[in-house]
Amino acid sequence: MSEPTTNEGIFDADALDGEETREAAAASEPAADAEVSYDEQFYPARPKALRPIARRRQYLATRPSFEFDGRNAAYVEWLRNQAMLGDANTLARQLSGQASMWQNSYAHPNPRAAVERAPVWFTAYPLSFITKPGQSFLSALGDEKMWEAFRDIGIRAIHTGPVKLAGGISGWMQTPSVDGHFDRISMGIDPVFGDEDEFRRMCEVAADHGGTIIDDIVPGHTGKGADFRLAEMNFRDYPGIYHMVDIPEEDWHLLPDVPEGKDSVNLSPDAERALQKAGYIIGRLQRVIFYEPGVKETNWSATRPIVDTAGKTRRWVYLHYFKAGQPSINWLDPTFAGMRLVVGDALHSLVDLGTGALRLDANGFLGVEKSAEEEPGWSEGHPLSEAANQLIGSMIRKVGGFSFQELNLTIDDIKATSESGPDLSYDFITRPAYHFALVMGDTEFLRLTLRLSMEIGVDQASLVHALQNHDELTYELMHFAAGHRDDVFELGGQELTGAQIAEHVQQTMRDRLTGENAPYNSVFTMNGIACTTVSFIMASLGVQDPEELTPEQEAQVLDAHILLSMYNALQPGVFALSGWDLAGISVLDRGSVDELIAQGDTRWINRGAHDIMGTSPEARTSSAGMPRARSLYGSLPEQLDDENSFARRLQRILAVREEHGIATGTLLDVPDVSHRGLLVLVNEVAGGALEVTVLNFSDQDISGSVRSTHLQPGASVRDLFSGETVGQVDDLHSFFLDLPAYQGTALLLEVEEGDDDGGPASEA
Repeated sequence: MSEPTTNEGIFDADALDGEETREAAAASEPAADAEVSYDEQFYPARPKALRPIARRRQYLATRPSFEFDGRNAAYVEWLRNQAMLGDANTLARQLSGQASMWQNSYAHPNPRAAVERAPVWFTAYPLSFITKPGQSFLSALGDEKMWEAFRDIGIRAIHTGPVKLAGGISGWMQTPSVDGHFDRISMGIDPVFGDEDEFRRMCEVAADHGGTIIDDIVPGHTGKGADFRLAEMNFRDYPGIYHMVDIPEEDWHLLPDVPEGKDSVNLSPDAERALQKAGYIIGRLQRVIFYEPGVKETNWSATRPIVDTAGKTRRWVYLHYFKAGQPSINWLDPTFAGMRLVVGDALHSLVDLGTGALRLDANGFLGVEKSAEEEPGWSEGHPLSEAANQLIGSMIRKVGGFSFQELNLTIDDIKATSESGPDLSYDFITRPAYHFALVMGDTEFLRLTLRLSMEIGVDQASLVHALQNHDELTYELMHFAAGHRDDVFELGGQELTGAQIAEHVQQTMRDRLTGENAPYNSVFTMNGIACTTVSFIMASLGVQDPEELTPEQEAQVLDAHILLSMYNALQPGVFALSGWDLAGISVLDRGSVDELIAQGDTRWINRGAHDIMGTSPEARTSSAGMPRARSLYGSLPEQLDDENSFARRLQRILAVREEHGIATGTLLDVPDVSHRGLLVLVNEVAGGALEVTVLNFSDQDISGSVRSTHLQPGASVRDLFSGETVGQVDDLHSFFLDLPAYQGTALLLEVEEGDDDGGPASEA
C-alpha cells in the first residue's frame, strides 16, 4: 500500500524541514521595592529569569476506516500523529538556538529557592476531585474562590497530579489507564480533566495569587500508546524508546502464549531464566514491584506476534518495573529516543502549558545492567539513573522551573540523586517513621531516621514533607530493608540489623492498622497500608468501626491530624497535603471499588472522591466516577467559618512557619528526650535565630525537659502560637515544658542584648 499524501489534519512528525516555528517572550517591568529573593541574595550574578515559550503540534485525529496493521500506512500515520516522540521533535525544533534557553542557571539543584517559591503545596488527584456540575477538573483548580481560600490558609502551590492522556491504544481504540494516569500516552490533556486552554488559565490564576502549578512527568515508562505500538512495528526510532528485545522466530518456543484478547503476557520465572540463559534479557532484577502471583511474577512480558511496517512478523520481550501496561523507557539506547520523548514532555508542561515545576515520578529506575551469574540485574541505585536525573533536572532549571523526585530508595541514593538532579526529594526517609511514632506513642525510630539523614548529609530543606498523597502509606523502608539490611542499629535497647528493624516496623504496622484492629484499612502488596491520614489515625487510636466514632474520638482524630501537620510543617522544607487531608476523608468501603481492587491494587480505597469547596453537595461521585467518601471536617468555606476547624488550626501553623522562615531554615539537632513520646527538632531560622519544635506523639500529658547543646543558657523561651514566654534555658542547656497529649508547639529562643556570649554551642 502506498503512503497517503499529507493533507489538512495529517502532520508528519518525522519530516519537519521547512516547518514554521513560533517563538514568543513576554517582557515585564520589575516591581518597585520588591522583596529580595533567596536567589537575588545569594546568587546576585544571576540574570532575571526569561522563560522560553513553545507549542506542541495541534492534531485532530480522524480514524481511517481500515484495519490496523503495520503494513497499513494510514494506520501508521494515524499513530505517528499522536505519538509523544513526534511532539517532542516539534518542540525541540522551536527551542533550539533561542537566546531564551540560556537565561537561567541550571547546573546545581537549588532547594531553598524552590522552597521559597512554593513552600506549601496542595496535592490534587484528578480522579477524586468533585467539581461543580459540568465543570472540568482543571477549571475547578483555576477557580478564583478556591485560590483565595488557599491564600488565606497559606497554601502557595498546587500539584495537579497526572492529567495527560494515559492508558493505551488497541487498534483504533484508546484503552483506559491501568495506574491512575501514570501510564502516559500523549502530551495532550485528557478531555475528562479539561483542555490545554483551561490548564493555561489555571496557571495564570495561580500566578495572580502568588502561587505555582506543579505538573508531572514520568521518565521511567509510558503506557501502551502510539509510541509503543509503533515500537512494536519496528518503525524508525520508536523501538529505541523502550527496553525491548526482538526475539527471533526460531526461539519463540521460549516465550509463553498470549491469551486470547490480550496483547502481552507476563513471563514466568522459568521463562525469564531461559531467555536470560539464551542471552536475550538480563533476567531477574533486584525486586518485583507490584508482585502478584499469576499476574506479575517477573518484570518482563512478551508481546503477541506483530506485523511490522516491512511485513515481517515479530515478537518482543519488554521490561516493565511496574505494571505490564507501563513499558520501561531505555535511557541508553543509541537513538536516545526515550530521552528525547521525556525531555519533550517536560518542556511541553513548562514552556507550552506554563507550569512552574515538575514531579519526576519513579525516577530511580532509569538504569538497568546485567550482574554476575546467578545475581539479580542491577536496577536500583544505578549511575545511569543519576545521570538521567541530572539531565532532566538541568533542563527544567534551564527553562526557569524546578523539580522534585518521588524516589523511594535508600537515604544514600536520595542524597546522591539530589546532588545534581531534582531540586527537591519526597520525604520517604521519615514518612514511615512519623507514622510509626504515632502508632507506638514512641519517637525513637523517628529520631533514628532523622539522625541518619543528617549524618548522610541530606538537608531537610531539600525534602517535601507530606501527609497523604494518592498512594498507600508506604513502609518499604528501603534504607533498612535493602541498602543497609546487614548493618546494626540500636533500637529499643537492642542491637538489630536493618532487615530486622524493617520487618519489626512493617509487621507492627500491619497488625495495628489492618485486620481485626482496623478492618477498614488494607495491606497493599508488599509496599504498605492502603489508608487515608484520617483512617490511619483512627486505627492508631484503636477505633475499629469508623461509623461508630464518638464526638470525643473525632476531636482526638483532629488533634492527631494537626500534630502530624505540625511535624511536617515545623521543620525546613516543603509541606504538602491533599484534599483528603483538608476535608478529613476516610477510606471507601471495598465493595464500592471492587472492580478496581480486583487484581490487588487496594490503594483505590484511599482515593475516595471529595468536594473541598462544597460546590456539589449532592454529588455521589466525581466526574471520573470515583465514589464520594465520608468527610469529617467539611468543606473549606465551612471550616473557615470555624476557628477550631482543621483549616483554621492549620492556618495558624503555616503563619508561624512563614513569619519565622522555618521552611528555609536548617535542622541542627534531634536531641534525646525525657519522655519516649516527645520529639524535639532544633532549627536555625531567619536571622540565625533558634526555633525549637516540640511534639507529643503519645496519648499522655507530658511534663518534661528539652535539652540540646545548641540552647544558650539564659535565653528566654517564647511560644510562637501564644506569644507568651514559657521558660528560660538553664546552665544545662535545657528548659521544662508541659505538653498535652497529641499536641505540639514552636518555640523561639531569645537572648537579651549583652547576654550573647557568641551564640549557641555547636555539637561535633
